This record gives sequence, structure tokens and C-alpha cells, in this order.
Amino acid sequence: MFGLEKPAGQQKPGRSGGLPKMASVGDFTVLSSSIPATKVELSVSCRNLLDRDTFSKSDPICVLYTQAIGNKEWREFGRTEVIDNTLNPDFVRKFIMDYFFEERENLRFDFYDVDSKSPNLSKHDFLGQMFCTLGEIVGSQGSRLEKSIVGIPGKKCGTVIVTAEELGCCRDSVLMQFCANKLDKKDFFGKSDPFLVFHRSNEDGSFTICHKTEVVKNTLNPVWQAFKISVRALCNGDFDRTIKVEVYDWDRDGSHDFIGEFTTSYRELSRGQSQFNVYEVINPKKKGKKKKYVNSGTVTLLSFLIETEVSFLDYIKGGYWLSFNVNLILASTGNPSQPTSLHYMNPYQLNAYGMALRAVGEIIQDYDSDKMFPALGFGARLPPDGRVSHEFALNGNPQNPYCHGIDGVMEAYYRSLKSVQLYGPTNFAPVINHVARYAASVKDGSQYFVLLIITDGVISDMAQTKESIVNASKLPMSIIIVGVGPAEFDAMEELDGDVVRISSRGRFAERDIVQFVPFRDYIDRSGNHVLSMARLAKDVLAEIPEQFLSYMRVRGIKPSPAPPPYTPPIHVLQTQI
Repeated sequence: MFGLEKPAGQQKPGRSGGLPKMASVGDFTVLSSSIPATKVELSVSCRNLLDRDTFSKSDPICVLYTQAIGNKEWREFGRTEVIDNTLNPDFVRKFIMDYFFEERENLRFDFYDVDSKSPNLSKHDFLGQMFCTLGEIVGSQGSRLEKSIVGIPGKKCGTVIVTAEELGCCRDSVLMQFCANKLDKKDFFGKSDPFLVFHRSNEDGSFTICHKTEVVKNTLNPVWQAFKISVRALCNGDFDRTIKVEVYDWDRDGSHDFIGEFTTSYRELSRGQSQFNVYEVINPKKKGKKKKYVNSGTVTLLSFLIETEVSFLDYIKGGYWLSFNVNLILASTGNPSQPTSLHYMNPYQLNAYGMALRAVGEIIQDYDSDKMFPALGFGARLPPDGRVSHEFALNGNPQNPYCHGIDGVMEAYYRSLKSVQLYGPTNFAPVINHVARYAASVKDGSQYFVLLIITDGVISDMAQTKESIVNASKLPMSIIIVGVGPAEFDAMEELDGDVVRISSRGRFAERDIVQFVPFRDYIDRSGNHVLSMARLAKDVLAEIPEQFLSYMRVRGIKPSPAPPPYTPPIHVLQTQI
């Protein structure tokens, strides 16, 4: 998710005159697989826990639960060790979790005073609990969250301190280069056109492809370009996990000929260029048929360089934050008191606008330091005179359009539906320009603006919107557009620059900053709105960290140093494992 490497085929070859001819990009596509989640390590400390023991202090343990999406079931994730006779434990055992920016991971920390060796928690005294999200921990200053422990009425249960640290191996990438000697000849009229395919092993013994090199044409002694791959993609952080490398002869029709294979591991590769990293390429079928078969050539590691990537979490930990801006293009979609309206205020469930707001807002708010969000509406007649406005505060206060948290935004949205008359065309340019004015004043990256636009209409000002996006692509901002309702949104796909970079009057956007999705594509068929919202959030937010990093890289902005790590007071503790 973070720090995606550029596929090797897009890197400049940097070759000398002696290298063989390379295949063109049109002949062969270099592949780097999707990268697993980064991992974070959670450390837990408590202060002033309840004392449940008569003749000594409590013997606390922390139990972490995670919540399944959809059914809200809590599942035990893990337990710390028990620490004897203390109300201020600093647990040694850590929780290591996968972290996705775009997913809301609900956590529950339960604390018990352990009275026996029974693993059954009901046999021990409950000391309280704390609820939060993983994003809330990561998004706190210094990735350190301190909250009160609750759960026992009328009692002060103390506080818990949870800190998150991104695991180092998740941030490492390796730059490797290989060559081969005396590979088998596979082409009738020439030599071979070899390329390498890398696979990492899975827990069940299967393999997942993680990289392909480029093709080197017409040679049995190829030298491939150096390529960069994250340690997560190569071995998922397990240095001893088997890595299988297959060698193929490229054919234009796609029926590539298998030359042979070998296995290695990250730990072996990390030795660098040496006799340990010269591998015999073995073809099992040939080996089984020919008694005098030795190998189908050798592959040699020429170089191995470890690079540590700057990550999204480095910036968050250093005090950078996301400024969330909500803009609803209300347009004309019928009377909100009628079920046919997309703004229908159903007392029993959220409408489509509400679901999109909550799905995205509940995740983003964890990374906004003050949780105050400007919420604006576009396209309505305002009281008392019915004048048409394309920019008004949802809370009715033009001097202070800020709402506290996503709940405050939801409240302001519903209140506005009772006081304004929906009206007007679906214009995006005023919305984008509004936020761009703020982003232009904070170019040091200390704030990164995320604009959420929810609309039910086809865009009316495409040319102006494209120009606004091209201008905004130079600023610290990203734009999420969610289309709700049955309208045809095909034209708006053009704004999402995943395939073709958006342009206006001959100028191309500096970065891809727009993500557009129609909400109807994410609605769960069984009617489970929680699943619908989770799917929407996962898709529309997945690109934000990379868009954030792309701005920082282009501007040469480095993360600020993180605050000094939390050092708990020293206590004399006896630890029971």
C-alpha cells in the first residue's frame, strides 16, 4: 500500500554498450504484485488500575479483541503476559497487526486481575476496558494514544497508553541484479530470450508470484536490469521463507518455454554477491529423463542493496495531518421527506449520502488533529429569501462552517435538509477551487487536504472541473468523488486519472489526485449497510497514502522527527509468563 515501487520495466535501463538487445515494453509486461499490509507493533501500558486483591496489588493482563466487519462480532486477537502485584503495568508482550489506512479496524482492550492459572477469563476479576480504532492510535501525536479505562460503573478504572510502531522490515526494499550463464537454448533459429519470475511461498505450501524481470533477447548469458522490490512483497517480512525463481524463454505468442528453476530465501540473498548466491537452474523433467543431466545453466546474484522507504506513517507520526473537507452537491433530487428522494430522512437507516459520509469520514477523522471539519453544501435555495447558493455552510453558520467529528457533519447535513430547498446544476469547479484556496496556503505539507464530494447528478461543468483538478494537482490535496443514485456517471470516470492522466488546455495534471466511484457498485445485495460502507471506504481511500507520498516526494518534503518515545516510569515488577 505504501511506497509502491516502480515496476522494473519503467525504470531507465542504464545499460552499457555490451549488453544484449532488450525486448520492448510492447513485447512483455514486467510485473510487481500487490504488496501486503504494513505491520505495526502495539505496546500497552496502564496507570492506576483498580486494585482487586486484598493483601497485595492486582496481577493484570491485557486481552486484545478485534471486530469482524458486518456482524460486529468481537474476536480475541491475543494476550499479554501477566505482571504480578502492580497497578501500573508496562506489558512486554506486543501485538503485531496488519495496518491498512483504508480500513476501519475496531479494537477493544480488556484488562483482568489474574487469580489463577485458568485461561478462562470468567475466572478472573474484570478491571475495565478501552475501545478505539487502529487508525486512532496511529493518528495520535507520536502514534501514542492515552484513554481512560471504562466498564465498571462508579469506579475510576485508570488509564491505558497504547503506542504504535511500524515494523522496520515492512519499510525495507531491496535493489537486486542478476545475470545467468549457459542457459539452455530454446529457440530454433536463435538462442533464448530469457526472463526470471519470482514467487514467494505461502503458509500452505503454495506460491504467489511477486516479480517478473524484463526479457533479454537472443542470449544464453543474460544480464537483467537491477530491480527494486519491497521486502513485504518478496517474503512478507519472513527472512527464511522460500523464494522460488523460475527461468523462462520468452515467446511472442505467450507460450513461454520453461528453462528451469531454483530456490533461495531473503536471508541467503542478503549475503550479497558470493559463492553462496550462484544457483544451478534445474529442470525437473530433464533431470528425471537424462542420467548425465547436470543443470540448465546458472543464475548469479550480482548485487543486493537494502533501502528503507519513507512511509505514510513516518509523516503522521511526525505531526503531519489530514484536513478533511466535506462538500455535498445537493442539486435537485426531490423532497427529502419522500422515500423516492436520495436525501430521504429514514428514521431507521442512513440514506446513500449518509452512508457515504460515515464510511469515509469515520476513517479520515482519526488522522485529523482537531476533528473539526468544514462541511459545505452546493446547489440549494436558502432561507429566508430563496436565493440560489452554490456554496453554503451545512450548519447554517457561514462565519464558522466547522462541525465536530463526523457525527457533527451528519447532524448538520440532516438539519440543512429541513431548512433549504434543493436546487441547481451539478457544478464541481467551485467546490474544488474552494478547498484549493486553503491548500495553496499550506504548501509545506504539514496539512494535507482530503476533499470528499458526494453528488447525485451528472457533472455540468466538465471543462472547468478538469482545469480545477489540473491546478489542484500541484497542491497538497486529494479529491474523492462518490456518485449516489441511478444517474449515468460514465463521463466522470475521465476525472479519475488511473488510466489516462487528466489534462486541460494542453496541461496535464502533475499527480493523480482524484478517485471517483459510483456508490451503487458497493451496495451489499443482502442489505448489510455496514458491509456496503466498508467496501466503499476500502476502495475510495486506498489511494490516499500514495497520493500523499507523491506530493511529499515531488516537493522534497521529509518527515519531521517524531516526538521522543514514551518512557514509562520505572517500577520494580515481577513478570509471570
